[in-house]
Amino acid sequence: MAFSSSNQVNIERFWTTIEKSAEIGRGREGGLSRLALSDADKTIRDVFVQWCREAGLTVTVDQAGNIFARRAGLDDTLPPVLMGSHLDTQANGGRFDGILGVMGALEVVRTLNDLGHQTRRPIEIVNWTNEEGARFSPPMTASGCFAGAYDLDWVHQRPSDDGATFGDELRRIGYLGDAPVGGRDLDAYFELHIEQGPILDAEKVQVGVVTHAYSSHGFIVEFKGETAHAGPWPMERRRNALVAAARLLVAVDDLGWEHAAAGGKATAARIVAWPNKAGILSDWAQTVCDVRHDDPAAAAVMAERVERAVGEAAARAGCTGKVLERWEWGGRIFDDAMIAGVRRHADALEYSTRDLPSQAGHDAYFLARVCPTAMIFTPCRGGVTHNNNELATREDLLPGLNVLLHSATERANR
Repeated sequence: MAFSSSNQVNIERFWTTIEKSAEIGRGREGGLSRLALSDADKTIRDVFVQWCREAGLTVTVDQAGNIFARRAGLDDTLPPVLMGSHLDTQANGGRFDGILGVMGALEVVRTLNDLGHQTRRPIEIVNWTNEEGARFSPPMTASGCFAGAYDLDWVHQRPSDDGATFGDELRRIGYLGDAPVGGRDLDAYFELHIEQGPILDAEKVQVGVVTHAYSSHGFIVEFKGETAHAGPWPMERRRNALVAAARLLVAVDDLGWEHAAAGGKATAARIVAWPNKAGILSDWAQTVCDVRHDDPAAAAVMAERVERAVGEAAARAGCTGKVLERWEWGGRIFDDAMIAGVRRHADALEYSTRDLPSQAGHDAYFLARVCPTAMIFTPCRGGVTHNNNELATREDLLPGLNVLLHSATERANR
């Protein structure tokens, strides 16, 4: 059957799917705490796989735990059009972040099934493992591995706070697949996502056309000092790693305020220390921080300032400091033709649009390294996200879902 410009997704079916997914891994009231490779992540994966098979899709899992669900094309030898995002959440996460992109892709396939329309190219839905990085750092681990940015063995050895490793947890929950990670042809990748910012909601715009990504630099930093008694040990002889880490994170926050007027961001995200007890100085501490800016040159300057602050914080506290790991992503990475296609379909459907950058990290950043990629944003109320009060309504999401339907279908019919 031919695909019509008047076709729309079934918003009530989609909403029921979102509501069911929000019952798995409940956190604070209204929110989710579905960390990667946890028992709750296994449950939502199992449900997602069941839904995909019920939609007639063939499911495969790769060695990084990424789940692919394939709908055959008329010419099934052609590279597929990929759609997706992630099902894991932050420790205090919402019901739409990432989940919208996966369940939205499933709704696109269900709609095509309802219409009896088979695309020329195959279509695949993907759930990327550990996008959030809340349990295993860094974020977007498995999509990065798929794109060749990270080695698979390195990914499998990523540690969690509870002592488990990424690979062990994949085995434990039954999602250590057999398929190779990456290394295959893709025609394109679409990712639908809530904006995670206040612009679309404030301006009452229905669809965000993502033009590029903030340039971002992330750091895991380790400080080493010496334990000592909190009472008699002289101040001039103290080597408190916790203090060094705290000084760094304050410096990072100050750096963000310096660049805030131009839209720059710097985040002091995490600090852990040992022994981290009363009465004793900590001899080890680790921090996670990042800097972001719309201007790549400004972001690079901010990153250099962080590196310098590591040494300054260590020296002030009498410790040693070392950047253990660094990552970076962003820039003008999205495909111009696909961006134009998203805008064109939104216009044809008579939705209001706004061009804007993505300020958060997304799996699409790594997919853009291996195939043409585009992102579509929907409004979320007040821009609140990574928070149990994250909110979007049917009316907020329907335009973006329909733009995804038409954009992906057109691409798959090429």
